[in-house]
Amino acid sequence: MTKLFVSICLLFLVSFTAFSQKIITTLPIDPHAKDTLSNWTKKNKIGFDISEIAFVNWNAGGTSSISGLLKTQFKRIYTKDNYNWSNELIMRYGLNKQDGIELRKTDDVFQFNSAFGYRNDTISNWYHTAKFNFNTQFTNGYAYPNKEISVSKPFAPAYVFLGLGAEYATKKKDRMLYLSPFTSKMTFVLDQRLANLGTFGVVKAVYDSSGNLVREGEKSKIELGFLLTAYYKKEIVKNVTIENKLSLYSDYINRFGNVDIDYDLSLDLIVNSHIRTNIGAHFIYDDDIKAKENIDGTQITVGPKLQLKQVLGVGIVYLF
Repeated sequence: MTKLFVSICLLFLVSFTAFSQKIITTLPIDPHAKDTLSNWTKKNKIGFDISEIAFVNWNAGGTSSISGLLKTQFKRIYTKDNYNWSNELIMRYGLNKQDGIELRKTDDVFQFNSAFGYRNDTISNWYHTAKFNFNTQFTNGYAYPNKEISVSKPFAPAYVFLGLGAEYATKKKDRMLYLSPFTSKMTFVLDQRLANLGTFGVVKAVYDSSGNLVREGEKSKIELGFLLTAYYKKEIVKNVTIENKLSLYSDYINRFGNVDIDYDLSLDLIVNSHIRTNIGAHFIYDDDIKAKENIDGTQITVGPKLQLKQVLGVGIVYLF
């Protein structure tokens, strides 16, 4: 079954690449070109990464596995005079299957970002900016191998950032720095079981001495704090691009100075217009997120820890 699936995927990759190359050869249009009749610029990216390893009578041993990751990114940017409105939708979903182990999720992201900026003149790179960010996931998350009890769900959590500040952005938008002294961070946990446990920083449920529920946990938490975000993208050598995203947030009311960190590093290696290799690392530290560990088959909640996700993928990318 695994070999058949791999064969189908490889056939799809080859066919898609050939078809896309034919389209581009026939219609040599820059997909990122701005419509001269409109103030809107659009950028669309769809990618699919696949990795597979198989063992047959392999003396050193090993476990056969196959992984797939679907990635999409859609941008809509409005520019007129001193105004700029940027919108971005990012979606990712990945799965992994190993022999003898059930299908497992490897990545799950739904993210929408919007920023509206105004500058005093057309020369300045500084904008007065209002930003909105929304993050959640598509399906339940588990602390494997335990797949009976979910540790996260769609909209549990969901994060909303809304703030005002100043942003420095180059003309190519390859270097950006955003400072906001007034940013509201809203955390939603719309699953009552997870809310009762106090996951992701919401107020947990209250029980009496007999274990009876007195008050259910709250499904939301609102914070007001300071936000700093930075973005840097550069082609370090030909066809090799590095991209950095950093976000630092600290709440004024609850332990100001305790900083939530979100850092995403990506290295993009371009083989041709459709085939690319991506190497990435994502670091997250949030004092409100408690780690889960399985000890002797029992899932235990421990303190906050640095979260790390490392990615290495090879696949196709289609721009339009």
